[in-house]
Amino acid sequence: MVASSSHDADARLELRGVSKRFRATQAIRRADLRVRRGTVHALVGANGAGKSTLVKIISGAHKPDTGELLIDGESQLLGSTSAAMLAGIETVYQEPHLFEELTVAENLFLGREIVRNRHIDWRATTTAVGQLLSRIGLSEKLSHVTVGDLSIAEQQQVSIAKALGRNARLLLLDEPSAILTDREVETFFRVVRQLVREGESVVYVTHRLDELSRIADEVTVMRDGETVATRHMADLTVREVAHLMVGETVPGGRVERRTAQGPPRLSMRSISSPGCFTDVSLDVAGQEVVALYGLIGSGATEIATAVYGLPATSAGDVVIDDVPLTKPSPRMSRRRGVALLPADRNRQGLFSFQSIEFNISIAHLNALSRWRVGVNRRREQRLGREAVNGFSVKARSADEHVRTLSGGNAQKVLLARQLAQNPGVLVLIEPTQGVDIKAKEEIHRFIEHAALEGAAVLLVTTDVGEAQRLADRILIVRAGTITAEFMPGTSQVDILAAASGDAPARREAS
Repeated sequence: MVASSSHDADARLELRGVSKRFRATQAIRRADLRVRRGTVHALVGANGAGKSTLVKIISGAHKPDTGELLIDGESQLLGSTSAAMLAGIETVYQEPHLFEELTVAENLFLGREIVRNRHIDWRATTTAVGQLLSRIGLSEKLSHVTVGDLSIAEQQQVSIAKALGRNARLLLLDEPSAILTDREVETFFRVVRQLVREGESVVYVTHRLDELSRIADEVTVMRDGETVATRHMADLTVREVAHLMVGETVPGGRVERRTAQGPPRLSMRSISSPGCFTDVSLDVAGQEVVALYGLIGSGATEIATAVYGLPATSAGDVVIDDVPLTKPSPRMSRRRGVALLPADRNRQGLFSFQSIEFNISIAHLNALSRWRVGVNRRREQRLGREAVNGFSVKARSADEHVRTLSGGNAQKVLLARQLAQNPGVLVLIEPTQGVDIKAKEEIHRFIEHAALEGAAVLLVTTDVGEAQRLADRILIVRAGTITAEFMPGTSQVDILAAASGDAPARREAS
């Protein structure tokens, strides 16, 4: 660690000229960040702006290619998360990283137990745990409660207490409110504000722009891998932050508009699912792409996957080609011509240690078998070859294991599986998440082709540019309801503002 001669005496954290490249992708071009002592500094930006990479650099998970990171004026060489912790940097993620089967006390002091005479000193541990819990507004009585019995909000508070117990000087809070109720968010904010009054510094990463005026002292906006502005939050509105996030970009890339053909192929009528969404209705016709756009935790994903019965609906109807699904389930929906592309291809979609042809054919075994006995290998191989060629998958052959493919090519394999039998309804959850620009353009073309062939496409995306590029209508989802409808020519600022609750509910489709 080396003291910097040009250090700002009021700064807890400073990043100067940071860049990071992953193969062909320049994730961060140039980032500068200054976080003052005893403040909450919000970090915002659209999907792909570079926020996640920057957080991972600060937390030590990634090493920057260029630039300098300073904590309290001392230059840090962070090559690991343990090095970051030694420098006083702690990260609290959206999903608490705790051991649910252990007690609060065991979690707080795991790996740094208070020992006397080669045994854990539980009396001293209980005292120390009580002090930490009191500091974040939790009862000392929770010390011996199993973490799995706590609410998510309480688990997040315990995560903060664990960070404080390691003498954190800087807390990175990565989308902490996305899975909390409004009441839990306010409790969480009270804890954060108290810590700031005590001198802690907080970097707060969020998609929820409406939270900024309630919690942030300053905000830094990222766009296209650069930090483009840092302002006092008191001087900004949500709409101004949204404008900084998207710049002067205008929607583009649409060669032609589609016209919805005939009656809806997919209808949702007043569907509800407790804790997820309430009284949602929408229609998607053949040759139409309808986008559900909402911030993380808005309920957009849950609304779309309700077509598969995930989650189950407690009220309302899901109708496919004028016939209601009595109890939507993956098997029933597939039989009715519905294909679902999940958000997490590795955990929810692909068999990474199997071949491309296996991953394509696994969803179409009935069509590949003769009299439902055994799989016709010739048909399976032909289907694999057609997928590799038709979807421009870069692989030596259809026998190649999916785990050897890039993210974009793996995503094309998964999309090829869903499109293999020309589904009537195509549900897509973040179809281009984690792929490069070229693969993104190719996937967009495949989606548009499916719509032109007659599919009703329901798209969930947190990429406002993608919604404008693909959709014929954009439905804004907020707090489990559809609050507004826009045409793709609407400005990104208006769409972001509506998703953040800054615009009145309205319908602008014609």
